[in-house]
Amino acid sequence: VQLQASGGGLVQAGGSLRLSCAASGRTFTSYYMGWFRQAPGKEREFVAIITPSGSLIEIAGSVKGRFTISRDNAKNTVYLQMNSLKTEDTAVYYCAAARKWAYAISSYDVWGQGTQVTVSS
Repeated sequence: VQLQASGGGLVQAGGSLRLSCAASGRTFTSYYMGWFRQAPGKEREFVAIITPSGSLIEIAGSVKGRFTISRDNAKNTVYLQMNSLKTEDTAVYYCAAARKWAYAISSYDVWGQGTQVTVSS
């Protein structure tokens, strides 16, 4: 599978964005899909994960209640809906695919190219 992330941009604090990650290949539905982010000068961190069927998700505590993850297997796409954005959400956001439920970067086999999200005050 190959991943292509999109939907980033510049938004004011309090605003919303929806990121998309389109997957190519026939095996998308077998992958756990995750979102990560990396702010300038910081390590890449886990944001969200969703099971292959979409029946179970987990959101990182730092964004819980504001972000959610979903997927449309018919469209081979996973989404990250980001609401009530804060300046500290500014980062490059990456989607990634794993063969198991995982939070560690090393567990993800395939990565998208990243999309920049900038939240202004």
